[in-house]
Amino acid sequence: MAQGIEIREAHFPGRAPITAYGNGGFRFADMSHRGSILCLPSGIYGWDASAEDPFAGGRLELVFKEADAVQFLLFGTGRDIRRLPPALSERMKRLGISCDPMSTGAAVRTFNIMLAEDRPVAAALIAVE
Repeated sequence: MAQGIEIREAHFPGRAPITAYGNGGFRFADMSHRGSILCLPSGIYGWDASAEDPFAGGRLELVFKEADAVQFLLFGTGRDIRRLPPALSERMKRLGISCDPMSTGAAVRTFNIMLAEDRPVAAALIAVE
């Protein structure tokens, strides 16, 4: 019996530095992913956020679920820096997470350094062209 293609959510079950970004995606762990990503203690996930609307809806629920293991969230908001909405900033503070919005390039570089230092860091990275 022939089986169809199984579509699964993108998830790499480990921590890895980001080796390249641009052209609408990222490279890590000898793989590539087109689109935005969340880098969390439990792995790297495909993420539906965009530069036009990075903070909408429940896009950061995975971060909140892993809040006990995250002290720093680097938020790469695309080419331009976008301020966090006050309610999101306040929620991060209540969870004990320092959340720093910056360009995606700066977030990737900072994430790689903090990951190499084995710090409790996560990243929400908007893909850039």
